[in-house]
Amino acid sequence: MTLKTGSKPWYKEPWPWILMAGPGLVIVAGIITTWIAVVSADGLVSDDYYKQGLTVNQRLQRDHQATQLGLHADVMRAGLNLRLLITAKDSAVLPDAITLRLAHPTIDGRDQLVEMKSEGAGFYGGVLSANVDGRWHVTLEDPAGQWRLQGVWHADLEEPFRLDAKAD
Repeated sequence: MTLKTGSKPWYKEPWPWILMAGPGLVIVAGIITTWIAVVSADGLVSDDYYKQGLTVNQRLQRDHQATQLGLHADVMRAGLNLRLLITAKDSAVLPDAITLRLAHPTIDGRDQLVEMKSEGAGFYGGVLSANVDGRWHVTLEDPAGQWRLQGVWHADLEEPFRLDAKAD
C-alpha cells in the first residue's frame, strides 16, 4: 500500500469548510435573532389579559351610551396644543374635564394621557407631554366612565380628525 505524498491535511481542503459553513451560519443567525428579540421587547401582550377580557361588556356599554347621547368630537392640533370640539344631543351634559388617551399601536412607552379642560361651548383644550407622529389609537372618556369615543389618528396629517362612538 502506497501513500500519496501530495495530499493535504483536512483543514487545508475546501470541502470540509464549505460543509461546515451552513451550520455555522445558522448558529450565528440564531444568536442574532435571540439578541434582537431580547433588545426589542415591546410589551404588546398585557399582563392582565384575562381581567381585560372580562370587562369587554362594560366597555361596550360606554360606547352604546356615547351613541345614545349623539356624541362626536373633532380634534385639532397645533404643535403640542390640542383642542377639541364635542357635539352632542341637547340632553347631554358635558363635564368640566375630559381625559384623552393616546395609545401607540406598537410602542407601550410612548402612550400619553392628556387632561382636557372645558373652555365653554363644547370646546376643550390640553397639552401633549411629547410630540406625536405616525398612527395612534385615541380614546376620549368622561371622568365618570359613562361614555367614550374612539378613533385612529394619523398625527402626521394636519387636518382635524373625528372621534365617534364604536357601538357595534
